[in-house]
Amino acid sequence: MSKHFTSILSGGFGKFASKSFPSSVQNFINGSYVKLMGLDMSEFKEPSAYPTLNKLFTRAFEVPRALPEDQSALISGVDALITDAGTIKDGKAYQIKGMSYQIDELFGKYHQDAAAKVEGGEFINFYLSPKDYHRYHMPMRLKVNALTHIPGKHYPVNFPLLRNKQDLFIENERVVIECEDEKGRTQVLVLVAALNVGQMVVTFEEKVRTNSEIREPVHYDYEDLWAERGEFFGWFEMGSTILTFSEKGSIFPEVAINQKVSFADVLGKVL
Repeated sequence: MSKHFTSILSGGFGKFASKSFPSSVQNFINGSYVKLMGLDMSEFKEPSAYPTLNKLFTRAFEVPRALPEDQSALISGVDALITDAGTIKDGKAYQIKGMSYQIDELFGKYHQDAAAKVEGGEFINFYLSPKDYHRYHMPMRLKVNALTHIPGKHYPVNFPLLRNKQDLFIENERVVIECEDEKGRTQVLVLVAALNVGQMVVTFEEKVRTNSEIREPVHYDYEDLWAERGEFFGWFEMGSTILTFSEKGSIFPEVAINQKVSFADVLGKVL
């Protein structure tokens, strides 16, 4: 099966963004991107300090953000816009209000038990725009039990497509990370690719190579792999979406649709 045109476009953009140009050209590219997208660089190095556009996309903080002292606080793992949130019912969540999809199809064949375990629980969708900080962190202390890289397309995940394209998240390439919290309750994080996302990087699994030649899901299992709340675990090479799913009674979220959140913001409680 040949690659979808969205994957080809994303791969081409990824190659451009990874190329280091002469300093005067690179400075122009980086400065233009910052101005065009309206990036707030106050927590980061100067745009000219990044040798490629990808390094600018995946920039790290100069000074780490402080986490809330309350250890029961559920935090945002990203800088993003919450595009939808709510209760999982009849195996369904929403990519946006009025556009539902089946969680078991999103999770894929290796995570069917997890899909059943989050029934009645909470889902939250986080959209990272091209101007946002692109790194992602853990929203709570979690034990990572399994990961599946599911190949797919690279449709944009913007509002027009969220509202009009059925099963957008299911059609796009994604990385499903199945975890459990300190009380053994299921928590699932899903990284969803989008147009121009050349790579989704997961620091604890270097074998994941997104927008590659794989045609079938690739699955990994782990033993005793714990990640602390706020721990950095990867990045998007451009903006995209992270979906979270929590077992019923494990979290009490206090979020609103269209709420802008930043990494380390308190979004509720871990119960």
